[in-house]
Amino acid sequence: MGKETQIEGHSAIVQRTFSDRQRTNILKRAEQLTIVFLLPKVPKFISPNALTLLGTLGSGLVFLAFVLGTYFANWYLLLGIIGLAINWLGDSLDGRLAYYRNVPRRWYGFALDIIADWIGIVLIGFGYYIYAKNGTQIVAFAFVALYGWSIIISQLRYKITNEYSIDSGAVGPTELRFIIAFILIIEVLFPGSIKYLAGLITIILLVINIIDSLKLLRLGDLKDKNHN
Repeated sequence: MGKETQIEGHSAIVQRTFSDRQRTNILKRAEQLTIVFLLPKVPKFISPNALTLLGTLGSGLVFLAFVLGTYFANWYLLLGIIGLAINWLGDSLDGRLAYYRNVPRRWYGFALDIIADWIGIVLIGFGYYIYAKNGTQIVAFAFVALYGWSIIISQLRYKITNEYSIDSGAVGPTELRFIIAFILIIEVLFPGSIKYLAGLITIILLVINIIDSLKLLRLGDLKDKNHN
């Protein structure tokens, strides 16, 4: 009975903590279990806003890794993996901590999260722009632009369906962090490979955005017909 009560209590925590969004990403379960494990361990003096700042600082470390990799040695790119982990920690726990503590600021947190995500991806994209060579800087611009497109899609989807999702099917921000970390490792082992891998991920992101945009337009059309 005690074990059943514990399971029910854990399920209630998960439901309350993630009640404001729908997740479809591959790592959903592992990510949520990790977050629920970490939340009780966050010191009380650390606020959700402080975690948002921490996540942005993580993106800043990725930017710094690209700068150091450009002017010193490319193994400095490995600092970017630490930066991505810090970014995940801050970005994934900030809003969840507010819901866990029963002090959510839904619209303020929603706006702050979007702004912080945009600043973070610009820092990472600008860092790659500095590191890129031989005209491949355009990939950095394309990556930031496409990520911005995906943010717009998520907001429009929220407006149309009233369900907030930050994932594009099986791929979400966490999966994207793993992909970027993998690219950084490969670049350290095989210098120059990043231009091909970054180009590939940018093309994949373009395809995902096109598919999501078409789905979004169909949802909008269906809502118009139902409304009429």
